[in-house]
Amino acid sequence: MPLSDVIRKYAIQNRLRYGRAKEKAVMGGVLSEIPEAKRDIERLMKETKKIVSEVNKIEIKKLRGYESKKRRVERTTGLKLPGRLEKVVMRFAPNPNGPATLGSARGIVVNSELARKYKGKFILRFDDTDPRTKKPMLKAYEWYLEDCEWLGAEPDEVYYASDRIPIYYEYAEKLIDLEKAYVCFCSRADFKKLRDEGRGCPHRKQSKEENLRFWRNMLNGEYEDGECVLRIKTDIKHRDPALRDWVAFRVIREEHPRVGKRFIVWPMLDFESAIEDHLLRITHIIRGKDLMDSERRQRFIYNYLGWKYPITLHWGRISLKGFGRFSTSKLRELIEKKEYGGWDDPRLPTLLALRRRGISPDAIRNLMIGLGINETDVSISLENLFSENRKIMDSKANRYFFVENPVELLVKNAPEKRVKIPLHPSFPDRGYREIKLKVDRSGNMRLFISEDDKKGLKTGQEIRLMNLFNIKIGKIDKGIEATYLKEKRLDVHKIHWVQDHLNAEVIMPEKTVKGFCEPSCGDLRVDEVIQFERFGFVRLDRKNKGLVFYFGHR
Repeated sequence: MPLSDVIRKYAIQNRLRYGRAKEKAVMGGVLSEIPEAKRDIERLMKETKKIVSEVNKIEIKKLRGYESKKRRVERTTGLKLPGRLEKVVMRFAPNPNGPATLGSARGIVVNSELARKYKGKFILRFDDTDPRTKKPMLKAYEWYLEDCEWLGAEPDEVYYASDRIPIYYEYAEKLIDLEKAYVCFCSRADFKKLRDEGRGCPHRKQSKEENLRFWRNMLNGEYEDGECVLRIKTDIKHRDPALRDWVAFRVIREEHPRVGKRFIVWPMLDFESAIEDHLLRITHIIRGKDLMDSERRQRFIYNYLGWKYPITLHWGRISLKGFGRFSTSKLRELIEKKEYGGWDDPRLPTLLALRRRGISPDAIRNLMIGLGINETDVSISLENLFSENRKIMDSKANRYFFVENPVELLVKNAPEKRVKIPLHPSFPDRGYREIKLKVDRSGNMRLFISEDDKKGLKTGQEIRLMNLFNIKIGKIDKGIEATYLKEKRLDVHKIHWVQDHLNAEVIMPEKTVKGFCEPSCGDLRVDEVIQFERFGFVRLDRKNKGLVFYFGHR
């Protein structure tokens, strides 16, 4: 298939799925199908930009007949669902008040994996109905869509709760008509006192006509924030006070990033989610065991409206050593205080940061699937993730030399030499880096080695320069002098080196390291993940006057 046809295929898929095709996503799909297209990346970028622009101008209805071929990640997994499995519908429902974290990845990966396994449907639903306490970020919507695609978990359908507020109003009125909901004007403190005593508030006895009038007054903006709420009528003497006449709607005059000031009455998450799970025909819900009360509250609505509640599974909390539980709100606060450079700061457990560090999405998938579904709290470290990533990238990432904090090494009587070093020692068919080494008029060769390697050297010591020759260490001062040895001994200490070089820096979680990398690194494309010998896996982030890499792990 011609390159332009492949680009058009992915552009149409992307437009149908997300409403607007994006060049970056389309290029990712093309490169996954035609890896060799990266050899002429400028042509690919130019054609992608042109075709994406054309596709975005076509009416959606004219594209509907196009069969979208989604990328399915096929694997054998031990994940299982209980109950009837003919028409499985799973959902992941984040509040986009920040980007996805490793904790979010668990919900994305496991729900999508189960939907695929049972040939069902995976829905991404943005539960974005809190415009104040957990105010959504416009950029986060886009990040979640990109992360799903990156993880091989593209949703079959995408919904935005903030677009569907009138639907929730309809069901609120149904519950009022059934005398299962009422408008309460009690202060929070007064209601809590009554609730804790198992006594109903005075407004509980209002007629449905009164409640409907008060409800419409809420919608018309006649009440101030906090003046009243709509409550779901439950058992006021329920043994769990948290379930007694819980709040379903509240007045919030706060501009919403997506829908502006269109609405001033907002549903609480338990109400919105309950309605949506029914309307979207969700068959199985996986939620944290700390959210069991949500199910208990929502069951009142399902019972009143004669609905069947989805099968629910619970899992324990997931925490990352060094971060504790994943809290987007806490991370946002630290970023605003400038303690982190942004959501993709390499110290953070966000998918944005991990992607920028060059972590493979399959490593994240494998880790999350391996955790399974159980109610045991799980504590993981980044080392667990790095271990999974190492298994994947060790064979994929080509090798190059990088000299951290370089110091000069002068090798006396060294011969001019042209060396061919394999891009990967286990896969010689991938090709070689060819390096021509020069000597000066005195027959001396000037190289650079890392300062850390220098610290371990002793006068008179024999070492081997990797893929080159052996030397004997002489004088050690600011630089190092050594003598070329003809004999080739491999049972000695080995270090890496560069001669001609490019300036490079590696941004690490704890520091930024500067040094020299071999000239062949200049041929790398941005986003390519490689391994610097004896240093670690890195991803090329950008090309400025030199090269800037993000560190993955050792």
